[in-house]
Formats: sequence, C-alpha cells, structure tokens
Amino acid sequence: MVKRFAPLILFLGFAAPVAAQEAPPAAPAQSAVTPIPKAVTVRVSLETGAGAIVLELEKERAPITTANFLRYVDQKKFDGATFYRAMKAGSAGLIQGGAKNALPPIAHEPTTVTRLQHVEGTISMARYAPGTATGDFFITVGGMPSLDANPAAPGDNQGFAAFGRVVEGMDVVRKILEAPISPTAGEGVMKGQMLADPVKIVAARRVAPK
Repeated sequence: MVKRFAPLILFLGFAAPVAAQEAPPAAPAQSAVTPIPKAVTVRVSLETGAGAIVLELEKERAPITTANFLRYVDQKKFDGATFYRAMKAGSAGLIQGGAKNALPPIAHEPTTVTRLQHVEGTISMARYAPGTATGDFFITVGGMPSLDANPAAPGDNQGFAAFGRVVEGMDVVRKILEAPISPTAGEGVMKGQMLADPVKIVAARRVAPK
C-alpha cells in the first residue's frame, strides 16, 4: 500500500517592531538528539552452485531463530546441503533448502513478536507445527504476507519465523526459483515444486558487514 504524506509547511509570523535598544531574544537551546541504535545483525554468505547469496540475520529481533541458523553455519552443517524446492505463487514465490543432519528443534518466534515480515528477500524457517523448525529454511521472492502470523485466523495461525533478509544475491535466488522442476518428484502439495537438479550449497560462512 502506498502511503501518501502531506507536505509539512511552516508558516512564519511577523513579530511587531521592537525598539532599537532592545536586544534580540536568545535562540532557544536545542535539545540533544538521541541516536537510534542500529539493530544487531550478523551476515552469512551462502556460496551456491548458482552464485553467492549474502544474508543479514536479525540477532536482536529474532534471537532464537538466528542462533539456531548460526549453529548450522558454525558447525558447517549447511556445507554440501542443497536448495531443493522452488514454489511459485503468482508473481511471488520461494526457494527452500536445508541441512540433512538436523539439530534439535527450536521454539517458534512468530512475526507478531519479532515484527519482521515476509517481504522480498526474507529468510524464514520451514516447519510443520510451531516449535518443530530445525535446519530447513526458505527465501522469499516478492512479498508473501500470508506467511506472517495472523492471530485472527483459525487453526495454526502462527505463521513462519522470519529472521533476516538477503542483502546481496537476489539475482541468484531468482535464478534458482526459475530452475527446471521435476515432473515426478515430491509428494502432496510439494509435487511439482521440487527442482530437477537441486542447487548445492557449497559453503555457509559468517562474513563481516560492509
């Protein structure tokens, strides 16, 4: 939704003339501006067979989910894993990948808590029921608000745990999304979404911010 902001116009009044001997009023003291602290983030580079994808993870806003992802990175469990799924939903979509050797599941951090949303380039955790996420994750192409938590919805309304975004390499994400799909692989809703040739994650490493 495009928000329109009315222009701010300052109207300056004219003060009455003052006698020559009167000193001009002192300018009001300016209050000190408190800088807004920058969110604490961590960057991770995924070197894939299709190119590099650099992620910026929200360590402060989504601490549980970010710490879980970094466990896999630091233990090199994503090395040799693949992006194996590409799901399209109109002009949007997602690619999904993950580690085969899963660590214990983590508590769910809904978007109503983290205040993150599934917009272009969001990285989020795949799951079954809330609290079952392990080492599978996905990256969105385009906005997918249906993946956000929605307390007003019936049933499982907790959404998926977004915890960062792509800062470099969205062209690589789109390339993977457009890769050929297997006509036979996958079961249920995932049939017709499995890549014919999964894209390998060669290495996943922390990188310094630019």
